[in-house]
Amino acid sequence: MKIKTLTAALACALPMTGAFAAALDRSGQSISSFLQPGNYAEAGISVLAADVQGQESGTSATNNKIDNMAKDYFFGSAAIKLQPTENFSFGIIYDQPFGADAKYSGDNVFVSNDSNTILGADSLAALRASTIENTFNALTTEQRVGAAVQAQGYDLTTAAGQAAYATALTSYNASEAYKNAIDTAVKAGVATKVDEGLAGVNALLGKGATNVKVTTQNLSFLFGFQPNENWNFYAGPVLQKIKGQVNLRGQAYSLFNGYDAVIPEEDAWGWLAGVAYQIPEIALKASLTYRSKIDYDINVKENISAISALSLLGMDPTTITGTPGKTSITTPQSVNLDLQSGIMADTVAFANIRWVNWKDFSIRPYQFGLTSEAVGPLVSRPNGFNLVEYSDDQWSVTTGVGRKFSDKWAGNVSVGWDSGAGNPVTTLGPTEGYWNVGLGLQYSPAPNYFVAGGVKYFWLGDAKAQTGAQSGGEEYVAKFSDNNAIAYGLKLGYRF
Repeated sequence: MKIKTLTAALACALPMTGAFAAALDRSGQSISSFLQPGNYAEAGISVLAADVQGQESGTSATNNKIDNMAKDYFFGSAAIKLQPTENFSFGIIYDQPFGADAKYSGDNVFVSNDSNTILGADSLAALRASTIENTFNALTTEQRVGAAVQAQGYDLTTAAGQAAYATALTSYNASEAYKNAIDTAVKAGVATKVDEGLAGVNALLGKGATNVKVTTQNLSFLFGFQPNENWNFYAGPVLQKIKGQVNLRGQAYSLFNGYDAVIPEEDAWGWLAGVAYQIPEIALKASLTYRSKIDYDINVKENISAISALSLLGMDPTTITGTPGKTSITTPQSVNLDLQSGIMADTVAFANIRWVNWKDFSIRPYQFGLTSEAVGPLVSRPNGFNLVEYSDDQWSVTTGVGRKFSDKWAGNVSVGWDSGAGNPVTTLGPTEGYWNVGLGLQYSPAPNYFVAGGVKYFWLGDAKAQTGAQSGGEEYVAKFSDNNAIAYGLKLGYRF
């Protein structure tokens, strides 16, 4: 049972793309194409169709249903591997490792409407009361009396106005009843102005629905050294491109209802390294691959439509909008362990174990971060909060069996599990892990090329969804449960 012939017949036995893994993980970052014998090339496409529905819950004042917020997601892959000598190999792998595509719809806290306010009812009432009280208390006796006289129609720059002011000031200081009447009238005037300010700010809140779209593209350049037929040591640089867009809308995001962030396409470099071991006689192959994190410093284009609300808290919004700064984004490090072994004639068992360091991943766009620090004390986050973060690392396992039925046909079955990246989790991706089952089928018209297809069905884990302001705590705004996804993949392979 030679691995060169068995692996060629069972190329589709390796797991199809993870498709709906934890956090933003999509492709699974397999290097199986680089470990194929001889010269090899492949190209593939995967389609993910998910149904992620939920219901307002937790801190939400309403209990509305949330329709499917997951959009269909398409991503491609390609690879070429060359074996110029018996001991050296070179390969390039293209994939789209991380991504998201989601949009809310309907009547819920993630879609704006005319009743939205910068804070929830209780918090808004507290803010209104404190603003009125603080503004009134900051007024001097002279200012209060002057405001009351002006409210009676007097012009303080005229003699009549000055006379009325002097009389009122004397009465204010001499009569407690008169003082209380003046204070009540002035406070009512302050309340009117505060209400006008709140109404003006609420009018600036966003319109439309919350949505997110993130794409990444990787080019991995692999250089391999094979001292003998058993060992393969490989490493190389990785070029990654990232771009994205986030629009927050709806009552769930309070002050950030109307926040927009555009991540322009940027590229950065990382690296990978690994080792593979095989015993051709028993179709045994094992590989361990590490991929580094990749760091970006990006000029994210931000807009916070209701930023003027900070003036109600005695802050100057221009200290945020007028402050340039870059946003640090780091895509996570990961480790893949791939195992394969012949278990009987024309049959192999395989497994993939993947770890991704999502626990250390977060996104805090620059102006978003400054604003979160300004309002953080109101939500018990004195150091601010992130737009997106995850509380746990991701672990996933896929295992299955592949079998060669004839010289032209082969297939596989697989079962997969993903831990998720924590719960509660961000409203921009409200699922926690999955279980899945998969089927794959390969047709080889000739020994040197094949067409392989696969399908996976996912039972998505239930999750509580929380905003950035709630992250790190137990509060949440919605629950998502009983959801599923289905993924399709097609791959063409050629040996030369």
